[in-house]
Amino acid sequence: MQDKVAIVTGASRGAGRGIALALGEAGAIVYVTGRSVRGKPTTENLPGTIEDTAEAVKARGGKGIAVRCDHTVDSDVEAVFARVHREQGRLDLLVNNAWGGYEHHDFRTFGAPFYEQPLRHWDGMFTAGVRAALAASGFAASMMLQQKHGLIVNITAWDRDKFLVNVFYDVAKNAINRITYGTARDLKPHNIAVLALAPGFMRTERVAGAFEAAGNKEYLKFTESPEYVGRAVVAIASDPNVLEKSGRVLAVGDVAQEYGFTDVDGRQIPAWRMPGE
Repeated sequence: MQDKVAIVTGASRGAGRGIALALGEAGAIVYVTGRSVRGKPTTENLPGTIEDTAEAVKARGGKGIAVRCDHTVDSDVEAVFARVHREQGRLDLLVNNAWGGYEHHDFRTFGAPFYEQPLRHWDGMFTAGVRAALAASGFAASMMLQQKHGLIVNITAWDRDKFLVNVFYDVAKNAINRITYGTARDLKPHNIAVLALAPGFMRTERVAGAFEAAGNKEYLKFTESPEYVGRAVVAIASDPNVLEKSGRVLAVGDVAQEYGFTDVDGRQIPAWRMPGE
């Protein structure tokens, strides 16, 4: 990934930050997008800004470039890709990680039936998640078609054909997976690969905060770091035969086994499966 050009959306914290750091460690030029910037309130006051991530990318050996972007605003998104085209002249990798619908959400009711879920969760997931991924993919495709190569990775949730806890989340994540399949069909003839990547139970800032507030330290034993999915992105993006995987949904644990990498603590955590399955 040395000097490869990547955009990672929603990279102030969580999976996006972990992916950006892993790419930086591999020597990539990483454009870090998100809404959280220094000097202003962050999403739900969670720690992390795009500037923090960009600096951490640099510390790992890559080049981090912070670009504020609200992925629900098309002009913001277009400006990001225009800047990358202007400054780098190409785009090798887009990672669609930005997501919405969690704001002001009580995770104790995450599994509640659909009629008890506020519709703003649906709107957030489909506007800041599903639509955001499709919009960014369109701008990326315009650049990649000119250069006749590229990779788009959509971060998703997946456990084969299992139901994903609640109706809103299940439909939104499966929409990402179908977008992956459809866009891969359109782009494969042009040597551009598209795939979806499903991490397991990540100890993001939000997850860690919830467990810490409850006084539960056991989460460290069964969660994976956000850099585990980052290492999966690096492994896939470095594979010269990645086009063979285009259109598929891959689990991070399975990717780790295939390519032989581990999480930051040395564990090779297996693919996540729904509890009870």
